[in-house]
Amino acid sequence: MRSENGRAATTAIAARLCIEAASVTGMLKKLAELHLIEYVPYQGAQLTHTGEKIALEVIRHHRLIELYLIETMGFSWDQVHAEADRLEHAISEEFEDRIAQMLGDPTTDPHGDPIPTKSGEVAATSRNTLETARTGQSLRIERVRDEDPAVLRRAAELGLRPHALITVRDALTGTRMCITFTDGACRDVEAAVAASVFVVAV
Repeated sequence: MRSENGRAATTAIAARLCIEAASVTGMLKKLAELHLIEYVPYQGAQLTHTGEKIALEVIRHHRLIELYLIETMGFSWDQVHAEADRLEHAISEEFEDRIAQMLGDPTTDPHGDPIPTKSGEVAATSRNTLETARTGQSLRIERVRDEDPAVLRRAAELGLRPHALITVRDALTGTRMCITFTDGACRDVEAAVAASVFVVAV
């Protein structure tokens, strides 16, 4: 979503959020007035130091809540993103600390995304998706995009969860690819799912 100048383009933000560009522009101006972003008309926006600190705090809340909902309340991994969206701004810092302590200070959420530390540090992640993998590659699934519940349900059906080890039997051709797991099980993976699964070589 970042342009060549390192800023997030207004049109890209609008497309990602499925809202009008004019609405995005209005909100960016308000955030700039609060010194949370640096906004340049027609060039986009980027977070200030203060804005980045707040953003990482919200991400930490979100990912801890996702894990809490699964570990203690029995939610499935395709349900928790929407719930965490509603709750991430509502919890206090004390509540956040207690969740983290109860969960053993986890480093990743249920989908494999890193949980920022209390001090605002966040681990680097792979940008390589399964759809770009080559035939014969051995891979470890690092994380799965959590925005689309249908994709998460299908990934779970296929066994494509963080830490799973796979080998690409046939690279993506057209709409699907074929992979094998360490137990020898073979699976056909649709392109839409492969594009949402991030992997690292092993």
